[in-house]
Amino acid sequence: MSQNSASPFVTVQEERTDLIENQKSRSYSVRPSYEQEIRRFAKDYVDPRFPCKEVPYARLKRIFDIVVALFALILFSPIMLLAALLIRLTSPGPIIFRQVRVGKGGRYFWCYKFRSMCVDAEQKKQQLLHLNEAKGPVFKMKRDPRVTPVGAILRKLSIDELPQLINVLKGDMSIVGPRPPLPSEVEQYDDYARQRLAVLPGLTCLWQVSGRSNISFERWVELDLLYIETMSFLTDVKILLQTIPAVLTGSGAH
Repeated sequence: MSQNSASPFVTVQEERTDLIENQKSRSYSVRPSYEQEIRRFAKDYVDPRFPCKEVPYARLKRIFDIVVALFALILFSPIMLLAALLIRLTSPGPIIFRQVRVGKGGRYFWCYKFRSMCVDAEQKKQQLLHLNEAKGPVFKMKRDPRVTPVGAILRKLSIDELPQLINVLKGDMSIVGPRPPLPSEVEQYDDYARQRLAVLPGLTCLWQVSGRSNISFERWVELDLLYIETMSFLTDVKILLQTIPAVLTGSGAH
């Protein structure tokens, strides 16, 4: 996972470089222009390669997102302030790390997190690719040397994800939905995996409450598509409630 805090244009350019280097031979794998990449940040952008699903309870889901996000920001504000202080005191670099992620329909957006890695994590990642413990277009290491001591605690308890409540309020994400991938990961998706981009990405999902990094990428996609096929307001509430014990136990968190 990159921990780069560069400007949006530099970050997109870096993601495009990774995308081109890692993409497989497919008919649509044509290097996008700079203007096309920037346009992907538009609120109304929808990539024709990624069909979207109309959510019948979309208005109720949005109200649910706003209420839960506001409540969580108030509830966890002391923890977030403490996390920010510990990051500032224990490692050089910004407190908040932002990264380009892919949302509904292929749209790009800035995803916010508490920085849990060293500032040169992207450069070090290239040296660690041969140690990747995950199969598929993701990078996972149980003992990633780029993670700071404080970052390890934040990741274990998913505290590093709390700034994404801002993404929820902005409408980039939902409380419940598939986790947002990197552009370079999406370019390695096949038609089956691309279906997970049919709805807004979320803070938590079936993957989050089913073992997280302990399950394979193939199973991860299966769970996301199962959610998309059966999504409902009651399902969202159920997953949110199941997230609480999953986070407290830190099951599968790397």
